[in-house]
Amino acid sequence: MVRMPPIATSPTVSGTERRTAAPPWLVMLLVCAGQFLVVLDVSVVNVALPAMRTGLGLSELGLQWIVNAYVITFAGFMLLGGRAADLFGRKRIFVVGLALFTVASLAGGLAQEPWQLIAARTIQGVGAAVLSPATLTILTTSFPAGPARTRAIATWTAVGAGGGAVGGLVGGVLTQYLTWRWVLLINVPVGALVLAGAVLWLTESRQGAARRLDVPGALLVTAGLALVAYGIVQTETDGWTSASALLPLAAGLVVIAVFIAVEARAKAPLMPLGLFRLRSVSSANAAMVLAGAAMFSMWYFLSLYVQNVLSYAPFQAGLSFIPHSLSIVLGSKIGPRLMNRVGAKTLAIAGAVLSACGMAWQGTMDVNGTYLGTILGPGILMALGAGLTATPVASIATSGADPADQGLVSGLINTSRQMGGALGLSVLSTIAAARIAQGHGRAALAAGYGLAFHVGAVVLLGSIALMILALPRRQTDIGHG
Repeated sequence: MVRMPPIATSPTVSGTERRTAAPPWLVMLLVCAGQFLVVLDVSVVNVALPAMRTGLGLSELGLQWIVNAYVITFAGFMLLGGRAADLFGRKRIFVVGLALFTVASLAGGLAQEPWQLIAARTIQGVGAAVLSPATLTILTTSFPAGPARTRAIATWTAVGAGGGAVGGLVGGVLTQYLTWRWVLLINVPVGALVLAGAVLWLTESRQGAARRLDVPGALLVTAGLALVAYGIVQTETDGWTSASALLPLAAGLVVIAVFIAVEARAKAPLMPLGLFRLRSVSSANAAMVLAGAAMFSMWYFLSLYVQNVLSYAPFQAGLSFIPHSLSIVLGSKIGPRLMNRVGAKTLAIAGAVLSACGMAWQGTMDVNGTYLGTILGPGILMALGAGLTATPVASIATSGADPADQGLVSGLINTSRQMGGALGLSVLSTIAAARIAQGHGRAALAAGYGLAFHVGAVVLLGSIALMILALPRRQTDIGHG
């Protein structure tokens, strides 16, 4: 079993606060509720996009940025959020991030113009980026090293996975029976309740002396990701050789290169490049980028397939994903027990292999597909494999780092997942669109979505190869290159 980092101690936590600290189950409930909201909003808007387009007169490009604005700012500012939690206090940053997320949700739900909704989704992404790493760091500093902490991280992973998995169901119900605005407004009462609980019951902790945050670094990496994603999206209509695609792609790569150069010279970098000398950090994050690129797109293309090809209503589509949701949560929950028996590396590889098999199977979908014959079996394999992979990879990534860098490393592994997912979805959507353009009707749609799953399986095989070659197997290998 991979040893988790020891509890971070801090003089900022007083004896009175320790005596009146909330019970562990309440801490778990509060931070997991925050993480659930963050991950839910990655996927909850998918089934509501047609209604959003009709209600606000969104263009095709604007529709894509309803999703991209959230995911990219989420990924780009998560490193800043992780460092802020370490420096200024985990509780304080949790509260700030949740408040920003909740207010942005209200603004998005009340938006009257496309730019207002896109701006609200952008701010939501920033709030989520501040909030998410604080949730994991609160857990790693609230539970003792060993089985208790591993179980806490597994629960956090399962809740986050469940949030992504049930997004389609929640979005379908709210859109079909209320209005698209409620996919955002539902965050407001839930967020307010969790916010009150956090203020009352969470105790403060921090690591490290006060120092300047690397805001320029966060802006650079976010701008770089946004430009690359924009360039990829442009290839859907203009092709890979067009100036409208190549210029933003090239600019994005230049901005990312500038970000790396700035980080190498900064006195207080957002992403200390020295962390990547740790084998656990570098290998786990690289594997997570590839795995995220493949797995993130699963819900998106399944939702399109069942609605556009099999003609499911939004609510029916959401119901059809319940077995998938249960499978990914099951995989996340049984992960710690299996890690004790086979080790983190072996379990991560096995989970990714299972998911890749499901993707290859799902890629055989056609216009005559059925739920039992086309959706259920491969969906369970993909989701179960994703759940089994997430816990061991996250455990390996956080095991070799110093306690003072736990927030940063937590933010980094989540950034890798979201960054891989955002860029992977853009690439797979482009591939699917090119295939769809070669045909007509529902058969062409099914062929395009199927090709996206097959390419996703190939990407996941790349992640598996990286895990086999690079992930440390033994506990003593965690911190070595």
